[in-house]
Amino acid sequence: MARPCKPEDANWLTPYLTVSDGERALRFYERAFGFTPGEVMRTPDGNVGHAGMTYRGNSLIMFAPEGAWGSEAKTPAHMGAKLPASLYVYCEDVDALTARAKAAGATVTQEPQDMFWGDRCASFTDPDGYDWMFATNIGDFDPSKIPQ
Repeated sequence: MARPCKPEDANWLTPYLTVSDGERALRFYERAFGFTPGEVMRTPDGNVGHAGMTYRGNSLIMFAPEGAWGSEAKTPAHMGAKLPASLYVYCEDVDALTARAKAAGATVTQEPQDMFWGDRCASFTDPDGYDWMFATNIGDFDPSKIPQ
């Protein structure tokens, strides 16, 4: 029998982030956004070398700290750069998530607001400089509300 091309519970697309501190990232993503820690690989000195976290049981992010496994990748904050990509995540209640994220130390870059495409959205920057947008769908896309 042929081996499957990916683990059964893995997504076809999974963001892999570089973080400055693996332990801090685990705590932050759990407290701020509600991710659940999954597989954590530790280095011989006990630090996080790689981690996976799930959101609502079916969305996965993975990350490793700067320098792990010989990587030269840096966080956006340490590069002094704003990445041209962000992470868009649906949630049950974007207003409640915003309060939770603020309490955990996320920088809110856009308070929750209703958007013309039918989502209520809020935007955040995490401690490593990644941009996140969380949304709750509240209606259908209305072309008449597209800003001119």
